[in-house]
Amino acid sequence: MIYEHRTYRVQPGTLPEFMKLYNDHVFPVISKYAKLNGAWATESGTLNSAVFVWGYDDFGHRTDQRAKLAADPEWGPAVSKIVPFLVHQESFFMNPAPFMPE
Repeated sequence: MIYEHRTYRVQPGTLPEFMKLYNDHVFPVISKYAKLNGAWATESGTLNSAVFVWGYDDFGHRTDQRAKLAADPEWGPAVSKIVPFLVHQESFFMNPAPFMPE
């Protein structure tokens, strides 16, 4: 199992609208290809940010699933709804500790 930690920083004051659009349009599409393990809005540190942690079997699985996502005809229209809000996007991968529950 690997986890993708993805952070979206949005323009100040737009996080509630971004999260609603993400929930209504992006999440239904991406969740067909990845398992959401958590989602948060920041209250300290880098503000105006949403953090998502997606789970995949391994990096190959993530690569395959992202290719399927990119080919999904619903993906482009869904993403186009949140792009105007974005200031910065960051993604990194984490391996679970040996004692992490499945």
